[in-house]
Amino acid sequence: MTQTGQEGAAGRQLTVGVGAGGLATSDMVLNIGPQHPATHGVLRLRLVLDGERIVTADPVIGYMHRGAEKLFEVRDYRQIIVLANRHDWLSAFSNELGVVLGAEKMLGMEVPERAVWGRTLLAELNRVLNHLMFAGSYPLELGAITPIFYAFREREELQAVMEEVSGGRIHYMFNRVGGLKEDLPAGWLGRVQAAVDAVRRRLPELEGLLVGNEILHARTRGVGVLERDVAAGYGASGPIARASGVDFDLRRDEPYLAYSELFGPTGPGRVVTRTEGDALARLECLLEQIHVSLDLAEVCVDRLRSMAPGPVNVRLPKVLRVPEGHIYTWTENPLGINGYYLVSRGDKVPWRLKLRSASFGNVQTLSHLLPGCLVGDMVAILGSMFFVVGDIDK
Repeated sequence: MTQTGQEGAAGRQLTVGVGAGGLATSDMVLNIGPQHPATHGVLRLRLVLDGERIVTADPVIGYMHRGAEKLFEVRDYRQIIVLANRHDWLSAFSNELGVVLGAEKMLGMEVPERAVWGRTLLAELNRVLNHLMFAGSYPLELGAITPIFYAFREREELQAVMEEVSGGRIHYMFNRVGGLKEDLPAGWLGRVQAAVDAVRRRLPELEGLLVGNEILHARTRGVGVLERDVAAGYGASGPIARASGVDFDLRRDEPYLAYSELFGPTGPGRVVTRTEGDALARLECLLEQIHVSLDLAEVCVDRLRSMAPGPVNVRLPKVLRVPEGHIYTWTENPLGINGYYLVSRGDKVPWRLKLRSASFGNVQTLSHLLPGCLVGDMVAILGSMFFVVGDIDK
């Protein structure tokens, strides 16, 4: 005998039946979050369970929504940079790039070479900082506390030089339309080289805790497999998509800044991919990309050292007006594709500025990944998506 009813506001049909033992049974609705230490912010997952097995999974977003796109439209192009670096607080410098690159293209502005290489260096250092955060926090979510101390030790090496050059540890605010805020401090490149060398030398200690770890492998190998076609269909990007075999990286495929040279035939740039598409492959992509970014940063340091002193920005008018038109500018952020669609009517503020964030596309795949998995694997899958909730909600 069965009885069907409505499940409140969600309107989902629940089936209640009498089991073999004479007990009434039903699917269980479980809320993960919105306050949960494994959700990297205020994310809510609404799971329907059949015993320990997930039947459906609905990511519920919007708890951190602050209307960033509308705030962009009432601020001038200098003020926008303050807002643009905050949606993904682990990729602040990269967030700034899309805004300034788009405005510069519409202005037909040529940025000094010293600023181009300086931006590239800072973007790659920011990428390493981002990846180290997830390389340390993901094992923590699986029950391993030690790796995060090693990851933060390396982060502090790089945070020190980022703070020295910009004055900020999270929101750098060092980009400007036309280049950089100011020139690099005297002796700073040497300190960057020392920090890169220290991180490269000690990184095997962190990797030794993860690569080959039997417990980590048991929790991640074959878990949360994201097929290549599904990743592409959902618009996933960055290490999440590349771990599923999506061989796409804007630094190589549509280069900007100095990446055409770095990813050229003689450059150290390479795109890290895997084919397994599971949680372990996503972590392996992240770790290997750290090495690639350190290589890129080292080349940038060498190039900047060989340059003669020169300007790092273009002199701007007191009121900056972008010509009428529209442009889409996308960059390869640490977590994936970050795009800005800018529409200008010739005013000092954008008429429209639409943000396409990396985490939004990546987290959509959870509704496909989680059904059929066990509840015990849910956090292992969730943590391997390497998202920032502010980057989802905007």
